[in-house]
Amino acid sequence: MSPRPLIAGNWKMNGLGLDLDEARAIGAAVEQGTFGARVALCPPATLVDRMAQTLMGLPVSVGGQDCSPKAAGAYTGDVSAAMLAEAGARLVILGHSERRAGHGETDALVAAKVLAAISAGLEPIVCVGESLEQRQAGEALSVVASQLAGSIPSSIGDAAFAVAYEPVWAIGTGLTPSLAEIEAVHIALRSGLVQAFGDAGQRVPILYGGSVKAANAAEILAIPEVGGALVGGAALKASDFMPIIAAA
Repeated sequence: MSPRPLIAGNWKMNGLGLDLDEARAIGAAVEQGTFGARVALCPPATLVDRMAQTLMGLPVSVGGQDCSPKAAGAYTGDVSAAMLAEAGARLVILGHSERRAGHGETDALVAAKVLAAISAGLEPIVCVGESLEQRQAGEALSVVASQLAGSIPSSIGDAAFAVAYEPVWAIGTGLTPSLAEIEAVHIALRSGLVQAFGDAGQRVPILYGGSVKAANAAEILAIPEVGGALVGGAALKASDFMPIIAAA
């Protein structure tokens, strides 16, 4: 059985209290429409609690953008998975390329965060993706396969999680791989999930992320094994985000 598509908006380091009006507009539009996808918004940590309150009773989940692998302790500036869950988060993005590149996150660290998230009752969205240099060297499939194997512990059992393929070179650049290139990576990821988790691997949504917008969402979401989208800038405004949700 194919998993229900997931459209998740990653607000990154954007959003103040006034921007909750956009979250409210998205929640109201999803409630009023008939959509096939689950919808989530992942704001900065400072807005998780307020966004959860804003969206209470509406069919949009709230997620975090990262969490510590530690449950508690002397880790100044870090946010634990339990803190996110208490604030109202139901999901959390882990291993985003901006964390891997800018903060030196390894597959092993991402795997530890995945376990922490699941222990707190959060659904991880685990990100993988190749750089432009790796793509040009013909290494895209091997890179994402290695990241997938190293970032998702086999010990998670039947816990719910999603995978997001985000080619690093397509994030925020306006560039996207060809439809055939996206399909090849998603098929490889599905194969890796089934190899690791058996039949349960068929039920894991595999999202595409990387300059997804209203103009290209429908054709990307129609690709085999693309089970949703991880959306950046286009998730900040209801007018930009709703057409992507509708395309799923």
